[in-house]
Amino acid sequence: MFKNISILGSTGSIGTQTLDVADKLNLNVSALTASSNIQLLEEQVRKYKPELAVVYNEDKAKIFKENIKDTNTKVLAGMDGLIEAATVASADLVLNSVVGMVGLKPTIAAANAKKDIALANKETLVAGGQLVTDAVQKNKVQLLPVDSEHSAIFQCLQGMPDKKMLKKLILTASGGPFFGKKYDELKNVTVEQALNHPNWSMGAKITIDSASMMNKGLEIIEARWLFDMPAEKIDVVVHRESIIHSLIEYNDNSVIAQLGLPDMRIPIQYAITYPERYESPVGELSLAQIGKMTFFEPDYETFKCLRACKKALDMGGIATAVANGANEEANRLFREGKISFLEIGELVMGAIENINNFEPKTVDDVLKADNMARNYVIEKV
Repeated sequence: MFKNISILGSTGSIGTQTLDVADKLNLNVSALTASSNIQLLEEQVRKYKPELAVVYNEDKAKIFKENIKDTNTKVLAGMDGLIEAATVASADLVLNSVVGMVGLKPTIAAANAKKDIALANKETLVAGGQLVTDAVQKNKVQLLPVDSEHSAIFQCLQGMPDKKMLKKLILTASGGPFFGKKYDELKNVTVEQALNHPNWSMGAKITIDSASMMNKGLEIIEARWLFDMPAEKIDVVVHRESIIHSLIEYNDNSVIAQLGLPDMRIPIQYAITYPERYESPVGELSLAQIGKMTFFEPDYETFKCLRACKKALDMGGIATAVANGANEEANRLFREGKISFLEIGELVMGAIENINNFEPKTVDDVLKADNMARNYVIEKV
């Protein structure tokens, strides 16, 4: 079990639940970071007394530094601050739960600093999968999944004697708030409706991604890099109850699944304690109380984002980074009321079809692709 942890994105949903797990496991917190929520970050700093705290927003970082000047915690800002939090000497595990492309550079920096990484930032692998996995392999560090679906696959794989026996990965999807709706029924969807997720409590960006099923598309791409599996061997099934978190199928057609209540503290704790297991802060699963579980094929026609991600993965090169960047921008514009819900998928698909593809060699190439995608969306809108 890891004893010293740096948490990137400590004020978000995953970050706060990680601190709950840290309390249960009596972990030392080396560093905490936030985008702009300096009020909650101050509460966390005063409780956990990290040696470093980072506020990504530089203006708020100045206010924050003044607010905690009576403590011994060092305060930094911006990307340089995130990278220092990801490489702080005292941490033996870096849990990256920031939202968006901002997570890429700190992830690679952590790997190059020979830190094991617990990854809850999908965009890191979606945009820069080859660069990240190369850094992980080169530095011989662990890349441990935190997303419930990827953690489920990771747990199922622990019993696999030889990878040649693995036939496919099966990611489960809740279907979000618009399960069963057809394309024309989603024309007038509001932000409030899209944020009404049936099973999970998540941040706004991720919740909108779940409603558009972009989140599942990103997870397909992430699974390709985490488990070194080709796209054609990664399936998705809609499972409304969110009790089965994902499955693997062996070459004899046996299927192994990981089940549990829909609570992120289970995969967070497993990443921290791997390969050991400890008593969980989450309640025990009662299948009798659940009663039944249902499964459906995903609707690739209605949910264009899911189709766009699969297409981008097939295309290779910068296409997945383009899909991610276009989505981040479109997601933001939808939340701000500037585009419709259906335009998210249209803009993502348009970006991967219209931006010239090339093979990224450096982080700057990935960031260039991300910027091109964002500009495409802005120009179209």
